[in-house]
Amino acid sequence: MEMMNICCDQITSSNSKELHVLAVDDSNIDRKVIERLLKVSSFKVTVVDSGSRALQYLGLGLEEDDHSTRFDDLKVNLIMTDYSMPGMTGFELLKKIKNSSTLREIPVVIMSSENILTRIDRCLEEGAEDYLLKPVKLSDVTRLKDSILKTENTGTNRLQSYTRKRKRNDDVLPASVCGHQDLSMSPPSSSQTSPTRARL
Repeated sequence: MEMMNICCDQITSSNSKELHVLAVDDSNIDRKVIERLLKVSSFKVTVVDSGSRALQYLGLGLEEDDHSTRFDDLKVNLIMTDYSMPGMTGFELLKKIKNSSTLREIPVVIMSSENILTRIDRCLEEGAEDYLLKPVKLSDVTRLKDSILKTENTGTNRLQSYTRKRKRNDDVLPASVCGHQDLSMSPPSSSQTSPTRARL
């Protein structure tokens, strides 16, 4: 039990220390604002000034043998991008990420100073996690962090639960040893129950 508690503490500590945000904005002032807010919230932050630089950082659009600018060892937990940028808009960046088999699971948040309902709906329909109005506030960043941690912890708990369930099934332990019955399995009918097996 003590070892299990230590492992859980390590998972929580790891999540809180390693949350990494890729912030994309062509405005130098806005990049500094969002970078400061993210660092105050204990995020690891990488900032780039365009959608193409973001794709380059993420490894999209590069030749297969070109790994000089890839950062495969840095996991990105969240992408925050401005909507209106020259060259490639935040919406176009969102679509490229969601169309990538390796990156589509990364949450993408769109930032914009324009509160246009049709634009918001289009981004959310394309898979954006959220749409934040500028200037982004500390409360926005805190809410995003809580959401990411909840999602990652839920995924970890589901994996641990699945592993424990598989182990119980592999060991074929009786209910009296496990301490409880697996409610996910339908009880056998009276015709299928062995006469020598007592119901616990």
